[in-house]
Amino acid sequence: MLRGRSLSVTSLSGLPQWEAEHLPVEDLLLFEVSWEVTNKVGGIYTVIQTKAKTTADEWGENYFLIGPYFEHNMKTQVEQCEPINDTVRRAVEAMNKHGCQVHFGRWLIEGSPYVVLFDIGSSAWNLDRWKGDFWEACSVGIPHHDREASDMLIFGSLTAWFLKEVTDYADGKHVIVQFHEWQAGTGLILSRARNLPIATIFTTHATLLGRYLCAANTDFYNHLDKFNIDKEAGERQIYHRYCMERASVHCAHVFTTVSEITAIEAEHMLKRKPDVVTPNGLNVKKFSAVHEFQNLHAMYKARIQDFVRGHFYGHLDFDLEKTLFLFIAGRYEFSNKGADIFLESLSRLNFLLRMHKSSVTVVVFFIMPAKTNNFNVETLKGQAVRKQLWDTVHSVKEKFGKKLYDALLRGEIPDMNNILDRDDLTIMKRAIFSTQRQSLPPVTTHNMIDDSTDPILSTIRRIGLFNNRADRVKVILHPEFLSSTSPLLPMDYEEFVRGCHLGVFPSYYEPWGYTPGIYIVDRRFCSPDDSCNQLTQFLYGFCKQSRRQRIIQRNRTERLSDLLDWRYLGRFYQHARHLTLSRAFPDKFHMEPTLPPTTEGFKYPRPSSVPPSPSGSQASSPQSSDVEDENEDERYDEEEEAERDRLNIKSPFSPSHAPRGKKKLHGEFKN
Repeated sequence: MLRGRSLSVTSLSGLPQWEAEHLPVEDLLLFEVSWEVTNKVGGIYTVIQTKAKTTADEWGENYFLIGPYFEHNMKTQVEQCEPINDTVRRAVEAMNKHGCQVHFGRWLIEGSPYVVLFDIGSSAWNLDRWKGDFWEACSVGIPHHDREASDMLIFGSLTAWFLKEVTDYADGKHVIVQFHEWQAGTGLILSRARNLPIATIFTTHATLLGRYLCAANTDFYNHLDKFNIDKEAGERQIYHRYCMERASVHCAHVFTTVSEITAIEAEHMLKRKPDVVTPNGLNVKKFSAVHEFQNLHAMYKARIQDFVRGHFYGHLDFDLEKTLFLFIAGRYEFSNKGADIFLESLSRLNFLLRMHKSSVTVVVFFIMPAKTNNFNVETLKGQAVRKQLWDTVHSVKEKFGKKLYDALLRGEIPDMNNILDRDDLTIMKRAIFSTQRQSLPPVTTHNMIDDSTDPILSTIRRIGLFNNRADRVKVILHPEFLSSTSPLLPMDYEEFVRGCHLGVFPSYYEPWGYTPGIYIVDRRFCSPDDSCNQLTQFLYGFCKQSRRQRIIQRNRTERLSDLLDWRYLGRFYQHARHLTLSRAFPDKFHMEPTLPPTTEGFKYPRPSSVPPSPSGSQASSPQSSDVEDENEDERYDEEEEAERDRLNIKSPFSPSHAPRGKKKLHGEFKN
C-alpha cells in the first residue's frame, strides 16, 4: 500500500527486564474505555477490535471494554449476557438501581471480549449537575451548544461512577483503566479528582488541535514549537475540548501515544512527553496454503468487478481483466488524509495513461463517510440493470443448452444459425437496449447533502474526472463505510481490501494509521507539487507492472505483515500496564522499570529482498516487457524468495534491537 509522509516509524525498543514476568492477572481487573467500543467512528474502533483477542487471551475473564450504548450496534454486534465476575455484576446492578441503563454482553468479534455499555440519553437529565462537578474537578466549562462535548461528559461521568462501584466491590483486586482519546478523558479526570484507587493510562491516537491545524494547510510538523496553543484552540472554538484533552493527559499515571511523531507532537501540543509509545498492530491471518490469500484476492476482486459492471453499464468499454482497483478510506478529512493530493495525482495519471495509449484502466474508490440522503437512483439502477441482464443471459443459456444437448443426443451437430429462434434474439436485443444510457456513470454512489461544496466532488469537477469513455482513470466516491449488508456493494472492509490491488493513503496528518507503506510519499520536506509528482510516478509504475510482478509484491507484503502483528506490538501495552501499576500502587508493585527513550530504538528492519522506499521502490520487481503475456501466471521460485526474506527479517524485539535506556525516576503521579 502507498503511504504518505516520510516521517520515520520508530518506537520503544528496550523492554524492561521484568517484562517477561507476567502480571498476576488473577488479582487485577483491566478496563479499556473508548467512545468507539462497538461504535465505528474511525481508526480507534479498529485498534480496539483487532487488539481484543490478544488482550483477552492474556487477561481472560478479567478484561472488559467500556463504551456508549446504541440500540442498532447492540442488536448487531453484542450478545447480551449476565456478568460472571462478581465485582462487575454488582457494579452494573448498583447503577441500574439508580436509574442508569447499563448494558452488558460479549462483543461479537474475535476474542469475544466483555463490554459494558452506557445509555447516554437515559442519563442526560443529570447533565447540568455533572457540568458543575466537572468544573469543580478541573475548572473546564462546557458550552451548552456543544452537543458532542456534553455527550462525552455524560459518558465520562457514568464511567467514573461505574469505576467507583467497581472499586467498592473489588475485594482486594487492583484496577487498571486505559482511556482512549479525549472523548473518554472526562472519566479519567473525574476518577482522579475523586481519588479512586485505580491505575490510569491515557492514550492519544492523534491530538485534537493537531487535526485542526493540519486541516488548515499549515506547515505543521516543521513549526510545532512555534504555535500559540491557547490562541489556536480559541480561534477554532475548541478551547474547552483542548482543555479536556490536556487535563486528561496530565491526570493519567501513564501517558502513551501511537508513534514517535505523535509523541513529539503531544509534547508540544499537550505539554507532556509520553511515557510509552504503543504502536497499533494487526491481527495477521496466517494461511495454510501458500496461495490461499491469492485465491481470496481473486474471489473478492470478482465481487468488485460485478459492482463495476453495474456502475458503468452502457460505458463498459474497458477490459475488466486489465483493470486495477485502487482505494483510499478513513475519516473524511480531505487534506489530512491526503485526498487532495491523491485526486491531483489521479488527474496526472489519467493524462499519462492516455498519452501512452495504455490498455490499463484504473478504478479508484473513495471510502469516506459523509452526510448523504441514501443511495442515488442512477447507482441503484445500474445494479438492477446488471442483475436483469444476468438473469436474461441465464435464461437464454439454459434454453440454448437444452437444444444443444438434444441435438447431440440425436448424433447431430446443430446449426448454430437456427439454434437461437426469433424470441431469443428479441430478448437479447431488448437486453442490449436496456444497457443504453444517456448520462455518464456517476462519480458518487449516494445523494450528497452538500454536493456543491463537498471537497472531493468539487475537486473532481475542477480536474475533470467525470468517468468519460476516454478516461483511463475512473472515480467512485462511496460516502459511507462498507458493510456486508449493503444492497449496493455488499462487502466488509477487510474483504474489499483483499479484492483491491492497491491502497493509497498519502496522508499529511497520520499519527500511525493502518497502512504499512510499501511506497512512501514525502509530504514533509517536499512541496505539494513535488509530492504529487512522486505519487503519480508510483501509481504509473504500478500500472505498468505485469500480473506476475503484482503477485510477487503481494507475497512480499504478506510476509512482512508479521512485523505489525499484535503478538509483537501488544507487548508495548503490557509495558504501559506494568508502568502504571508501579506508579499507582508503589507499595504493592515494585516495578518501576528502566525506561527506554521513546524517540530512539529500533526501526523496522529493511530486508535487502524487500522493496525500499521511496526512490527505489519500483526497481525491486523486474520491469515488464512487451512480449510478456499479461494473462499468464508465470511461476517464480516463491520458496526461494520467502527464504531470503526470512533470513533478512529479524524479530524487532530480539535482544540485538533492544538498547537499554537511562533510568528515569518517578513518583510525582502517585495516588
